[in-house]
Amino acid sequence: MVYFIGAGPGDPELITLKAYKILQKCDVVIYAGSLVNKEILNFTKKDAKIFDSSKLTLEEIIDIYKKYKEKDIARLHTGDPSIYGAINEQIYFLEEMNIPYEIIPGVSSAFAAAAKIKSELTAPDISQTVIFTRYGKNIPTPENIKELAKHKSTLIIFLSVNYLSEIVETLKTEYPIDTPVKVVYKATWKDEKIIHGTLENITEKAKEIKNTALIFVGEVFKKKDTFSKLYDKNFSHKFRKVKP
Repeated sequence: MVYFIGAGPGDPELITLKAYKILQKCDVVIYAGSLVNKEILNFTKKDAKIFDSSKLTLEEIIDIYKKYKEKDIARLHTGDPSIYGAINEQIYFLEEMNIPYEIIPGVSSAFAAAAKIKSELTAPDISQTVIFTRYGKNIPTPENIKELAKHKSTLIIFLSVNYLSEIVETLKTEYPIDTPVKVVYKATWKDEKIIHGTLENITEKAKEIKNTALIFVGEVFKKKDTFSKLYDKNFSHKFRKVKP
């Protein structure tokens, strides 16, 4: 059995209990060494075989699955495997080889970073939509970031901080110049950095950040007195009626 495990954003304590239990029983562990905190390997069996996938090709990873197909294999991915996890190609070959697999969700870096900047991603009358995307010249990106920006939604941009200046210039055509922008580098890691700015100044403020960072954009990050109706004393719902 192969377990695709979301290792979380970095802090070992943010791995799920289910992931922890599975790691303790797996005979083989393949982890993304360039992204997954190595402290998480302390949760594995003492005699587990450990492979760093940052040095491997897809074919070499598949060969490990073949060699140890009778064993339990943990495939550790950063954050949550469903977001830029590159698991589809692995699943394709596992199904071709009739090797069973399971996906164990993890805490995405997007949500860890939102917690670190102490903000909701949605707010009444501002944004009820969150868009996850990425930007790059050498990747097949069918979505156009300018078109996405037209929605004025909360925007979370992965794997793209190297293109920050280009992204900002594009977003300026759709968002107000004073729109808040947050750049979060290695959320929950010991060397985490959080840079606060706006479309007007974030390029200069975050110029030293070159990788492993998320870009948050949106009016939702302004401090406004916009409250949900959920706990409003004048709002009725299934579990609570307005008192007469």
